[in-house]
Amino acid sequence: MKTDLPQDISDFAAVANKRLTRLGGPPAALRAEADDTIRQSARAALNDVGAFELDVRAGGDDVLAAAVLCQAAGATALPYPLVEELMAIDGARLALVNPEAPRIDHGDLPGDWIAADLDGNRYRAEPASRTNAKLGPFLVPATLSAPDGTVPAADVNLHLVLGSWRILGAMQQSLQIVSDHVRARVQFGKPLADFQAVRFAIADAAVAVRGLDELAKFTISRPESVPWQVRSSDALVLRLKAADTARQVLRSSHQLLGALGFCDESDVSVLDRHTQPLIRLPLGAEGLALRLVPAVPDGSLETLFSRPVSA
Repeated sequence: MKTDLPQDISDFAAVANKRLTRLGGPPAALRAEADDTIRQSARAALNDVGAFELDVRAGGDDVLAAAVLCQAAGATALPYPLVEELMAIDGARLALVNPEAPRIDHGDLPGDWIAADLDGNRYRAEPASRTNAKLGPFLVPATLSAPDGTVPAADVNLHLVLGSWRILGAMQQSLQIVSDHVRARVQFGKPLADFQAVRFAIADAAVAVRGLDELAKFTISRPESVPWQVRSSDALVLRLKAADTARQVLRSSHQLLGALGFCDESDVSVLDRHTQPLIRLPLGAEGLALRLVPAVPDGSLETLFSRPVSA
């Protein structure tokens, strides 16, 4: 089965990667924690590649282009709320939140925000000041209004899916960094990559990332005719897979890099810290799994043993 993206989308991905990399990658994201002009430059870079001309709700090539752009943003730890801006409603960025502990990544940026929970309840959001937390340095606590209407389920699903593509990019980059490290690092007279246990760890991480890549492509290419309940389950499964893969890859990366993996001199440390909001919000892996439980008996969660879903 051929799962390659269309050539024009692959070409756009290459251009986007090149432009976002030119911004500086994880070192630039690290500087952005203290220098807000970096986030302005990040927005300018997105504008250069036409990010804000994409109509993600139209589907087709636009949503595929948005997906690979989010993947590039994840790989470069882009310090900007790309998914939230792509999903904007009437000019206000859309953030997915947990109403019990609402926090918005990059919520301190100028502009209006709309918040929604996974049930589609819509809120007016008033972000506070940044806390400069080590994990999620741009996370901002927010005050939510009472529920103020709803957000379409399709918007919630697409938000989850695009965020998962951003996690995918970050994990691909982390895997590449640690793979290069074990090939270059010599211990006991030979590269770390020559040790069987190291090879097993890299192989397991590579299989997990490849599986996430394939699932991300499958999910974003689902036909619109598939029932919305199934598409919602697909989006939750993808985000759950992304969170689990991130946990596995980051754990292996830190183990193989040793103490270096926890220092900001390592790009893996920056990728880890800046990806944590996506991994944990609006719900972590356990919360996502619990939301999927009702989808098992009602048939909206497809498994190897499910009856075929009509397209």
